[in-house]
Amino acid sequence: MKVMIVVTHLLGTGHLSRALTLGRAFAAAGHDVVLATGGRPAPQLDATGVTVVQLPPLASDGTAFTTLLDADGAIADDAYLAARRQALLDVLEDTGPDALITELFPFGRRVLSAEFLALLDAAKGMQPRPRIYCSIRDILAPPSKPARAERAEEIVADHFDAVLVHSDPAATRLEASWPVTARLSGKLRYTGYVAPPPAGAHPQGVGAGEILVSAGGGAVGDSLYAAALGAAGLVPAPMRMLVGGGTQRLAEWQDRAGSAAKVEGPRPDFRQMLQGAAALVSMCGYNTTLDVLQAGAPAAFVPFDDGGEVEQTLRAESLARLPAIRVVPAAGLTPALLAEAVARVMAEGRRTASGLRFDGAAETVRIVTETAA
Repeated sequence: MKVMIVVTHLLGTGHLSRALTLGRAFAAAGHDVVLATGGRPAPQLDATGVTVVQLPPLASDGTAFTTLLDADGAIADDAYLAARRQALLDVLEDTGPDALITELFPFGRRVLSAEFLALLDAAKGMQPRPRIYCSIRDILAPPSKPARAERAEEIVADHFDAVLVHSDPAATRLEASWPVTARLSGKLRYTGYVAPPPAGAHPQGVGAGEILVSAGGGAVGDSLYAAALGAAGLVPAPMRMLVGGGTQRLAEWQDRAGSAAKVEGPRPDFRQMLQGAAALVSMCGYNTTLDVLQAGAPAAFVPFDDGGEVEQTLRAESLARLPAIRVVPAAGLTPALLAEAVARVMAEGRRTASGLRFDGAAETVRIVTETAA
C-alpha cells in the first residue's frame, strides 16, 4: 500500500515528530510511505523508511499563527503560497496513494486551508480514489467560534473517511477540547497514544536521582528555566537543565546558572534519563507527556499558554488526576511555587504502569490497512 502523509509544523517540531512516528510504523509494516512536510527542515528527526519531500517551508511569527514566514523569514506572499500548493499537488500525483493522511487539518491549520482543500479535492478526483484520514493528537486548540467547528465538521463529512484520534479515551476524549456531534463521532477512531517503544534504563545511569528541566530551544521556555534556576536551592535533589536553541543560547544559560545547576544541550538519551530521574520539570507537549507517562517519572508541568494557547493546559489538567503529577500555571510562576510542586511529586514517588495504550502508531496502521483495503 502507498501511504502519503501531509504535515506542516509552524512553531515546534512535535507535529512533524508524530507524523514521522506514524510513517516509520507504516514503513516497518511493509508499506511505501511519502511524507510531505511544509515546515522548516528538521533533519535531526528519525525518518527511517520514509521518503520525505520538503515543500517550500513556512514558519509562524512566534505564536502569531496567522502570520506565515517564508524560508528567508519574510512574510510569505501569494506567489510563495501558490508554489507550495502546486508542489503539494505534484507530490500527490507522483505518489498515487492508496491512503492519504492529513495531520491536524481541518481541525487546525486554517491559515493553510487553500492548499489543503486543493489537495483533498484533487485526491477525491483520482481514480482510484485514495482513502482519506485526518490525524489529530489528544487535545486540540478549541474553536474560538461555533462556525469554525461547524466548518471543520463539514470538511470532514465531505472529504474524510475517518478521523484518527491519537489518545486513549480512558484518559482524554476529544470532547475535552472540541465539540463532538453525533455526525463527527461516527468518524472518530481512537488509536491510543502515538509513542515510540518504552525506553530502558540508562546504561550509565545518567540523570538518576536528578531533577531534569526541559523546555525546548525557543524563548518561550525562558521563564520556566529562570524559575527552575531560582528553585534549584529549594529542592531536595541536584538539577540538570537541557537547553536547546544553539550554542550561544546554551552558553548564556550556563553562565546564568553558575554552580546552581548543570546546564547542557538536548540529549538523545533523554527518555532513558527519565527512567531514573527524581522528577521532570517541563511544559506539557504531547511527546514529552508520553515520555513521562511511559517512564512513570514524577513531573511538574508548566503548560505553554502564550498567545492564548490552551492545548497544553487542557492536557495537563486532564492528567493531574494521576499520582506524582502537578500543574503549575505559567501565569504567576515563581521559584517557590515550582519548588513546592517538585517536592510534592518527588514525595509521591514514581507511578506504576498506568494501563494507558501507547500503541497508537501500530493501531493507526491496522485501522488504515483494514479500511483502505
